[in-house]
Amino acid sequence: MKFSIFTDIHHYPGRYMGGTIEDLELIEKRALENNCDFVIHAGDFCHKPLVFKDFLKRYSDFSLPVYHVMGNHDFDHADHRESLEAYGLESAYYYFDCKGYRFIALDCNYYLHNGEYFPYSNGDYFNFSQGREYLPPEQIAWLERTLQASPYPCIIISHSSLERGADGIKNQREVRKVIDQANKNRKHSVLLCINGHHHKDHASILNGVCYLDLNSASFDPLDAPHPHYPKALTDEFSVIQHTLVYNDPIHAIITLEGSSIKVEGMESSLLLGVGKEMTSDEMFDRSGRETTARIQSFEISL
Repeated sequence: MKFSIFTDIHHYPGRYMGGTIEDLELIEKRALENNCDFVIHAGDFCHKPLVFKDFLKRYSDFSLPVYHVMGNHDFDHADHRESLEAYGLESAYYYFDCKGYRFIALDCNYYLHNGEYFPYSNGDYFNFSQGREYLPPEQIAWLERTLQASPYPCIIISHSSLERGADGIKNQREVRKVIDQANKNRKHSVLLCINGHHHKDHASILNGVCYLDLNSASFDPLDAPHPHYPKALTDEFSVIQHTLVYNDPIHAIITLEGSSIKVEGMESSLLLGVGKEMTSDEMFDRSGRETTARIQSFEISL
């Protein structure tokens, strides 16, 4: 079976460049040309889902099934329940089965405060930078049950990473123990874990599971602004100087056959050739990953 996946398209007109309806149309076109069974994104789809309803509708009107995995910025300007309703979700964590595989969407959009887990609402997570990106215990227990009950190999999709250490989901080791135990109980229970959020391109194998850190469809963020985009762009997009913009909506087509995984990424380029070496930011992030306008392609058999 085959599916299309993208992440961090960041639709926010007037703030970010990219993340347009035309980008969605290009993603849909490639998915149809490759006979994909569905399209899914891994979060940070739209910053104001209650306002930019046309963007959500264009995605839901794709000529093939579409799915959402929620990211932190999907809750910036609406409370948790309002955002879910805008995306047509009863719950932000759920699963669906397709052609002999189970796809599991996780919701890591919780912060821990005074021993309690709270879902992100109206951007409140910005106040808890050291205590956010958690899966609450009941969701981990649900994941364990869902893996155990699955008749199929599973693909797990979360917004933040399950393999990045301190940069990823805070209780990722606990989640990976559940994944590893499922694979001990039944070989290939979990084949692939995909995340967005970090705007980097990376793949690794941990205990027989492929972990794919999927690059943003739109840009790489910067801590410090740079002066290299012309005034016309900085006037139109308020934070573009804090980004390195990709010229195309990069995304991946993934084919699954048995325990084999084929990722067909794509290569783009950086807007006006402005790369990280031209900024004051470090060349590599804390996980040692660099800025690239690409999603790599590879094929493995686990």
